[in-house]
Amino acid sequence: MKRRKFIQNTALAGGLTMLDPFHLNASEISDFFKKFPVVRTPKGDRNFESKIIEKVIAEFQKNVKDEELGWLFNNCFPNTLDTTVTYSEINGKPNTYVITGDIDAMWLRDSVAQVWPYMTFVEEDQKLKKLIAGVINQQTQYILKDPYANAFYDDSEKKGEWFSDLTDMKPGVHERKWEIDSLCYPIRLGYHYWKSTGDTSPFDDNWIKAIDSILKVFKDQQKKDDRGAYSFQRETPKATDTRALQGYGYPVNPVGLICSAFRPSDDATVFSFLIPSNFFAVVSLEQAAEMLTEIHGETDKANELLKLRKEVKEALDEYAVVDHKKYGKIYAFEVDGFGNQLLMDDANVPSLLSLPYLGAVAADDPIYQNTRDYIWSKDNPFFFEGTAAEGIGGPHVALDMIWPMSITMKGLTSKDDKEIKWCINTLKNTHGDTGFMHETFHKDDPTNFSREWFAWANTLFGEFLWKTYQEKPHLLK
Repeated sequence: MKRRKFIQNTALAGGLTMLDPFHLNASEISDFFKKFPVVRTPKGDRNFESKIIEKVIAEFQKNVKDEELGWLFNNCFPNTLDTTVTYSEINGKPNTYVITGDIDAMWLRDSVAQVWPYMTFVEEDQKLKKLIAGVINQQTQYILKDPYANAFYDDSEKKGEWFSDLTDMKPGVHERKWEIDSLCYPIRLGYHYWKSTGDTSPFDDNWIKAIDSILKVFKDQQKKDDRGAYSFQRETPKATDTRALQGYGYPVNPVGLICSAFRPSDDATVFSFLIPSNFFAVVSLEQAAEMLTEIHGETDKANELLKLRKEVKEALDEYAVVDHKKYGKIYAFEVDGFGNQLLMDDANVPSLLSLPYLGAVAADDPIYQNTRDYIWSKDNPFFFEGTAAEGIGGPHVALDMIWPMSITMKGLTSKDDKEIKWCINTLKNTHGDTGFMHETFHKDDPTNFSREWFAWANTLFGEFLWKTYQEKPHLLK
């Protein structure tokens, strides 16, 4: 009886449900915990607990007989809730602060991506619904504070490590790298929250002001009349952490696309018209316009958003496509409107690989499929292939470092059983014996990784496993 009690308590501490104490002997119990130690934050010490998420984990572990996948799902899928969220109510309204993991700051992008996989379950858990409404409310306040900033502190007066950057820094701002996707992700979350719940309470007058601010910034960064209001320089030996030419970047030809000073990796762009992020903006502008019309009857403002959407879409049609001698028509990663193009892809989302995931292009779009073939090949300078795995990286960490996020995204955007299975097995074999995903790992050695605690990568992997379980459960057998 004591042995059975020990097993049950240990399983509960890590949220494990795969153990059957009635059919394990002492040796089997020891072997199990050697292979799959409890690494999840113990129940009672977690930042936030959701009954529906625990139910989902239990269902997955019950029906997926691969013990390692069950262990990984238990560790990764709830990692954002376990470790990164702080929920409160301010003046009766939900408020949620979401750190990235080992960096105590809230990125507009990461915070959406971290809670996104839980959207499916909000109607089954009112606490979870409030948590995500709180993310929307917090992001609205951040956008009103500074729409050019990418990351913020919970303390509105804090001056952090980058406060000396040569840009218009404000207290409470962690980093002020202008990235298009930082303003698209909050729209993505808000739109799908509204569609999922029908709740319009987060979309108040302040939210309308935030949308106005987003539109103003997008137009400013088309740079039609001048260099725009934003510049950024940092004293750093890392070239990708600063901007050239007094902080404004290389010139662009104002063809209607929106400039992004930085990529979603937080690395500086080479040519400022970042194609994946402009595709994302097209989606977001349409979603924001629909919300303004349906929730507030703000048709004039909605039409302004749709006018900009049309302009960006037409510019993408004209400038984003390249004729590649080997792959045919593919999407460039960055362009400048003068005819210069950068061909590559970066693992961070939005990426060219992720366009169907974001609803920007159809997965069977011929140009996307050609692009997909290109970026998952050695013709992409940031595609790495080694003895442990292959995948896409980027300049943010180092060469030969693969981002698990790229392998996860390949699986999420695939319809091919063999490809999806490969992605799952590769991720299962490259967690570096930790039970979690990481920012990057070396192509030849998964134990050589960066960022032990990176919640976005964990939760995204959980989303991939759950999607596969729902749509293609045979691949998990």
